[in-house]
Amino acid sequence: MNDIVIHGANAVLEDGARRADIGIEGERITEIGAAGSLAKGKRDIDASGLVALPGLIDMHSHHREPGFTHKEDLITMGRQCAAGGVTTSVAMPNVSPPPTTAENLDAMIDAYRKRAAFDWNINASGVQLDEIPKLAERGILAFKIFMVVDTGRSYPHMPGIGLHEHGELYKRMLAVKKTGLPLMIHPHDQSLMDAIEKEYWARGESDFRAYAKAYAHDNGVIWDTAVALLLRLQAATGVRLHLLHTQTRRVVEMLRSAKAAGQTVSAEVNPWCFWLGNDWDAIERLGSYALSYYVAPHHSEAVYAGFKDGTVDIMATDHAPHLREEKEPGWKDGWKAHTGTPSEQFYLSLLLTDVAAGKLSLERVADATATRPAKLFGLYPRKGAIRIGTDADIVLVDPKAKRTIRDEDVLSKCGWTPYAGREVQGIPRFTFLRGAAILDEGNINVREGFGRQAVREGVAAAAH
Repeated sequence: MNDIVIHGANAVLEDGARRADIGIEGERITEIGAAGSLAKGKRDIDASGLVALPGLIDMHSHHREPGFTHKEDLITMGRQCAAGGVTTSVAMPNVSPPPTTAENLDAMIDAYRKRAAFDWNINASGVQLDEIPKLAERGILAFKIFMVVDTGRSYPHMPGIGLHEHGELYKRMLAVKKTGLPLMIHPHDQSLMDAIEKEYWARGESDFRAYAKAYAHDNGVIWDTAVALLLRLQAATGVRLHLLHTQTRRVVEMLRSAKAAGQTVSAEVNPWCFWLGNDWDAIERLGSYALSYYVAPHHSEAVYAGFKDGTVDIMATDHAPHLREEKEPGWKDGWKAHTGTPSEQFYLSLLLTDVAAGKLSLERVADATATRPAKLFGLYPRKGAIRIGTDADIVLVDPKAKRTIRDEDVLSKCGWTPYAGREVQGIPRFTFLRGAAILDEGNINVREGFGRQAVREGVAAAAH
């Protein structure tokens, strides 16, 4: 007898969506059959009217632990993951101390083993050449390099994890290539940005509007030139390049051309590109609370088209919580506000709202948030799809249910969301992580330390 049987869900499987029963025993999916075909289990869930999606895999999230736990920590992350249908969330390295060395990474891994309620991994920093081989031995899924170092503030792009000199990037690409792991890069043209910023400051412009316009200056030139360089270096080195923060038309065109030429390159987009930073009225209303980045509508539309057709491979949150007091300075000086916006809890509902509007398919949502991340970063087939033998990572959503996002419902330590006031359609009701209901009929039921390191197929987790 199965421990859990989900009866009659509209299940999004790898060959399409259809009504199905899903049996779970222990941590694995054991049976998938036509609706009404499976016998009762120890627990039965009537999922008629619900959609079953593979648990979300967020490859780009800022958990803020260690060093910045006043913004977020692993406990609050666990609650947001459960509420948002996220079963695996992967941390970025801009913490303190950062995982630039094996010693620092080991300390982070130990903390995650003790405290994380979700399955996890850590994208280690790839800036220290001699540490790259050692970091790769610890079961990580990817390396991360920021091509940006902040001006006007010391966080979130702090010294020690940024690298933008071309020759140094080339060396790191060669070193990461030897590990066989992907290299995530936050593209940025630091030299151009230094010049652009000074133009604004010379005119006495430094508020949130100036900051937003500076990063989008000359039709997104700092993104386009950085990506052009990275694609050429990828061709030279053969590294598996994964581009972050896709946000211009030219980047989509370059990405499409690179893939057509056979380059091993992939890319993400973040929620703010489609539902926040592309609306100047939202930036006027929210100031730095809406920034991440300003994405002009013609760019957002081009990226959306690339996301729909799979040129832009995945959606990852870039979940980046900051306290209100860290955002408030942006009204007067955008360079002093900590950049980034929280979204872990709500991004599935934002995507499903577009499904309800006929803009996206359920199949593309599952592909972009689970199956393709799992395939790109080595977690497939154990994770990323609803199939027999895999981890029972499943989210059941009510596709007709609506809610208005409110600050009062935010589970992040930051206590606010830039999406407050937005009505969404498509609400998670159950989230199963390896067969355990961490969201159970809307009630959060997470356990500290239940999470495991999600490692590539055939690779052992980091040693205890």
